[in-house]
Amino acid sequence: MYRIPKELDLSKAVGEFTTQIHVGKYDIQFEFGDVHFAIQSPIKVINKGEVIATWVEGVWPESGFIEIFNVPVSGVNFPDDRTIIIIFENNLEMHLSDNSDQYESMQISIKGESGPWII
Repeated sequence: MYRIPKELDLSKAVGEFTTQIHVGKYDIQFEFGDVHFAIQSPIKVINKGEVIATWVEGVWPESGFIEIFNVPVSGVNFPDDRTIIIIFENNLEMHLSDNSDQYESMQISIKGESGPWII
């Protein structure tokens, strides 16, 4: 809805890993250290260009999401103002997208910052 701001800094996620994913009917949530994500838009997990798992609201996440558990984040890319790519040490990528001009797609909270980023 609001696009990904240029000043969003997700460097605190680098070197961190997740051990849990929280699934709701309309959102999916996970953390990498001090960075908490609540996502309402589709997510893809990609291995060498091939989508191995997806999540969309109202559907249980596909089993490929287990491949990101306990794997440190090695980097974060912002290829455009609608996409965040989280890269893991095992070369998997998680693609998050702002796919709506009408509704919020995600909220990102970073410990020590004064409020969530609403995207």
